Amino acid sequence: MVLDGNQYRVIVESAPNLVWRAGKDAMCDYFNATWLNYTGRTMEEELGNGWSEGVHPDDYDRCVQGYMQAFNNREVFELVYRIRRNDGQWRWLHDRGAPFYDDNNEFAGYIGSCIDVNEQITGETWKTMAQKDGLTGLFNRFHFELEARQLYQISWVTKRRLCAVMIDIDNFKYFNDHYGHSYGDKVLVSFAAALKETIRDTDLLSRYGGDEFILLLPETSRNRAEQLINRIKNKLENPDVNFEGEKTRLSFSYGIAEMQDSDSYEAFIEKADRLMYTEKNKKR
Repeated sequence: MVLDGNQYRVIVESAPNLVWRAGKDAMCDYFNATWLNYTGRTMEEELGNGWSEGVHPDDYDRCVQGYMQAFNNREVFELVYRIRRNDGQWRWLHDRGAPFYDDNNEFAGYIGSCIDVNEQITGETWKTMAQKDGLTGLFNRFHFELEARQLYQISWVTKRRLCAVMIDIDNFKYFNDHYGHSYGDKVLVSFAAALKETIRDTDLLSRYGGDEFILLLPETSRNRAEQLINRIKNKLENPDVNFEGEKTRLSFSYGIAEMQDSDSYEAFIEKADRLMYTEKNKKR
C-alpha cells in the first residue's frame, strides 16, 4: 500500500521526534507538532531563522555554521546543541539533517529529525566529573583508588609485577607565591601532560592531591619504572610553561615501590610515598 500525502502528514505530526524542514533557501518552512509542543512556540515564530532564537548562546555559532556548511555542500549532518524547552530549561538535542530531492531529482531542501539526549549527555558529564580532576584531566584520587585496588588484586593473584610511583613537583609553593595560583595551575597542567604523554595505555595515572601525582605500572620491574622516570625527566628538559616571557624548568621528586607478596595495598602505596618524601628531604 502506498501512503498518500495526508497519511504521511499524520505520521510526521504524531512522531515522537522533533521534525523540521527547510527549503532551497535554507530557511525553515515546517515544524511538526512535536517540535512546537517541545519549544512552546508557534509555527510563525519558528519559521525562517526563528527557530535559532531558542538555541543556547554558547552553541549558536557552532550550530548555525554546521548547518550552513552541510547545506552548501548538500551533505548529511549531525549536530548536538542545546535548545530552550517550553519550561525554560536548556536541553541537549541530537539533530540529524539530510538533503531531499523532488521527482525530477532536483535539490528541494533539507529535512531533519531531533531527539532529546539531555540525560545521556549530562550523565556522561557527571560521570566524567566523578572520575576526572577538573584541572589536569587525569583521574582524581577517588577514581584512582577504585581502579588501583582492582589492578593490585589482579597483579597479586596472577603473581605479576606491579610498581607504584609517587611523584611530587619540586618547589611548587614557589610558583604560587611568586607568580600567583593561575601560574601554578599552568605548571600542574604542563606537568600532567608530560606524564600522560610518556606512559603506556595500560598504566594508571592520577593527580593524587595538590602537586602530587601517582602512577601504577602493571607488569613493570623497578628498573623499567626508573627508565620511565628518566624519559619524563628528558621531556621536561625543554620547558613549555611560560609566564610573562619566562620559561619554567620543572623538576620533581619521586619514590618507586615494587609490590611484594607480603604487601597490603595500603602498605604498597605508603612505601612509594615514603620513598618520595625521603628523596625530597635530601634535596632540601
